[in-house]
Amino acid sequence: MIKGQDRAVEAFAKAWKSGTPHHAWLLAGPRGVGKATFAKAAAGRVLAEAAGPPPTAPGMDLEDDHPTARLLAAGSHPDYRLLERQLNKSGTNLNRNIKVEQVRAIAQLLSIAPSMADWRVVVIDSADDLEAGGANALLKMLEEPPAKTLFFLVAHAPGRLLPTIRSRCRRLDFQPLGRDVMASVLEERIGASDATLVSLAQGSIGRALAIAELGLAQLADDARTIMREGDPTNARRSALAKSLSTKANADKYARFLELVPGIVADEARGAEGARRERALAAYGQVREVVAIAPRLSLDAAATAFRLGGMLASVAEPA
Repeated sequence: MIKGQDRAVEAFAKAWKSGTPHHAWLLAGPRGVGKATFAKAAAGRVLAEAAGPPPTAPGMDLEDDHPTARLLAAGSHPDYRLLERQLNKSGTNLNRNIKVEQVRAIAQLLSIAPSMADWRVVVIDSADDLEAGGANALLKMLEEPPAKTLFFLVAHAPGRLLPTIRSRCRRLDFQPLGRDVMASVLEERIGASDATLVSLAQGSIGRALAIAELGLAQLADDARTIMREGDPTNARRSALAKSLSTKANADKYARFLELVPGIVADEARGAEGARRERALAAYGQVREVVAIAPRLSLDAAATAFRLGGMLASVAEPA
């Protein structure tokens, strides 16, 4: 079941039931709020209803023993494609982008008649990851879409997509999840719901699960300590940098970059006077750094140390 995104689910369900849904859907919103989950669920429902037998589950759900569900779970449904970043040549990490060759391979699917029924579905998770050539190749498909083919484009930052791609899609907006929904989903996923975890996640289940898995709550506490007590000897920011500096901590570092602006913003909301002004200034600086660090592949340790200095600037002067 897709929780907390009733408006988006209802909008697509209504369009699908009309018999003439738009061929391309742009699923826009923050990371981890259910966009990809919705895209895959909607794809399964479309393909199941097209091929039969009719699903008995409500909404976008599909019972696990449905033939379509089994094919999708096995990765062998002939009328479905999922485009996402693949492992690099060494098999040690994911490529930075979805390659143009991956997009062009979709043309093979679209050049032949569907196998199971009369609909095909392509999910791109995420469209933000398309390299330039891939975006242009996708645009050609969206400009001349094959009959009875649905595209679902997951987008965490839709403003970065080509305007011509955006203009050919119907947009569905996905919002940060409410605290009650977050608590409910976390109970289902990890058997516990911690108020601090919910607060740090800012409405993103994906972020909450990463925080829990990577132990980021402690780093968040460390960041707040630096803002409140300062770091006159550089020891705290050095420890922060050390904890994020190795390749083994790459995921932890990436998630910390996502979290730290919100941590500073929360501190600013609870501050007053000159300290509030310092927190707001630090917030602007932190946002700038976390925006450019991944794009420029800045050194993790140096970036974390620099962020530690910005956090320390919030504390009362010695």
